Amino acid sequence: MLKLQKKQVKFVSLAIAVMFLLGIVGLAVSQSSTSYAAESNNSSKIGVVNHQLLISQHPDMEKAQQTMQAEVEQAKKDFEEKSATMNDKEKQDYYAQVQQRLTLKEQELINPVFEKVDAAIKAVADAKGLSVVMDKGNVVYGGQDITAEVGKKISGK
Repeated sequence: MLKLQKKQVKFVSLAIAVMFLLGIVGLAVSQSSTSYAAESNNSSKIGVVNHQLLISQHPDMEKAQQTMQAEVEQAKKDFEEKSATMNDKEKQDYYAQVQQRLTLKEQELINPVFEKVDAAIKAVADAKGLSVVMDKGNVVYGGQDITAEVGKKISGK
């Protein structure tokens, strides 16, 4: 009787192991076929844009750059005037403050341009039914290039 139980235990263990392996193989097959189907289905729903080109060509960018250049020139004048009587440590601290102020000013001037470009990208992507838009520099192959359409939307043509 004891001998029969050991055989049954081995048989049940073997059956469980086989079922486990079949389950793993089935899961792997189902996941890989799902991901291939998802890739082939979504390949036409991926857009690419040259984001840097769109930013640089935005009509507001030239004005932002001019304003920023004027800010830098003014900051240089202020620094030269105020730092003339400062010691090295004070100059370093003041220079850091000026740099921080210029960085904040640059963000203040350029962020609206980024937001406008991103809004135009979203509008074109939505109109074309694209679910993902990536920067062209990050894409090796594939995707629908919508840079020209976004450029037209930004310029109002």
